[in-house]
Amino acid sequence: MSATHEFHQRVISDAGAAVRGLTVALGERLGLYRALAEAGPLTPAALAERTGISRRYAEEWLHSQLSAGYVERHPSADTYTLPAAHVPVLADPQAVTFAAGFFTALKALYATEDLLVGAYRTGDGVGWAEHDPALDTGMGSFFQPTYEHRLVPDWLPALDGVTAKLAAGGTVADIGCGVGHTTLLIARAFPEATVHGFDYCEEAIVIARQLAEEAGLSDRVRFEVASADDYPGSGYDLVTFFNALHDMGDPVAAAQHAYKSLDPEGTWMLVESNVSPQDIDTDTPAARMFMALSAVMCLPVAVAQRGPHALGNHSGEKAFRAIAQEAGFTRWRRAAETPVNAVYEVRP
Repeated sequence: MSATHEFHQRVISDAGAAVRGLTVALGERLGLYRALAEAGPLTPAALAERTGISRRYAEEWLHSQLSAGYVERHPSADTYTLPAAHVPVLADPQAVTFAAGFFTALKALYATEDLLVGAYRTGDGVGWAEHDPALDTGMGSFFQPTYEHRLVPDWLPALDGVTAKLAAGGTVADIGCGVGHTTLLIARAFPEATVHGFDYCEEAIVIARQLAEEAGLSDRVRFEVASADDYPGSGYDLVTFFNALHDMGDPVAAAQHAYKSLDPEGTWMLVESNVSPQDIDTDTPAARMFMALSAVMCLPVAVAQRGPHALGNHSGEKAFRAIAQEAGFTRWRRAAETPVNAVYEVRP
């Protein structure tokens, strides 16, 4: 087999994966994976009846999942099963490995193709607000399982003295909070703490306020529209940035404002992608995903803010540490990490 033929097959495989992402989004939104997990094995007709979709579409969707190796078929009964090992990835939103929710972001990313073509030609950016709200939903779904399982039990305790301060009624500013997943996790875990969530996207803040109300936390959690370099308040015990600094047009100004808003003994918790410029040619799933996302989302979002820097999501620890030092911080420590995220403890 020639090298050209091998590469052609690889690109065809990638094209198939890109289209398959839409079938995953459909399966997640329509509850098809959950139905298979809860009641399988199911025939196409039984899946259609259980989920309220057309039988013919159920059959075609199952064929696409079988071809992908996501489901298994039992030909004698014409039934399909979601293997037990696949359930935490495709059907259980509470699992740390849940990934199906990410694919709703494709709706937003593919829809900005024309804007990206223009941005690549002119050097301009594509702002977060120019994307469909599905981007908030999809990216939130991608990071949320890790936050759910790691933030309170692992990451916060890894920071020196932070959990004791929050338990005693400390104050938190969650910057770039999006729809408030991390903000609400912290508020639930520390009933005595006062937690503020700030994001420059008004649509995200509206959703965050609704979620806080539904969770019964609106008395202790405040969500406001503000950017990373002008959010209100001072003397915070903890300031958090979750996978947000690399999307900012002026990360130095954001770091400087974090420094000014902290209590002198406070902590800046910086969570970023666990990749670096050295990973550009690293053949791991996380590296490949981050490189692609940076080219179509992270870099254009940062450029759109017309600041002095546009980092991309794989700037790496060296770049982030230099930004912190320029902002006035003197202490830096990698407190925790996963294959996807690095957690830094940054102190004045």
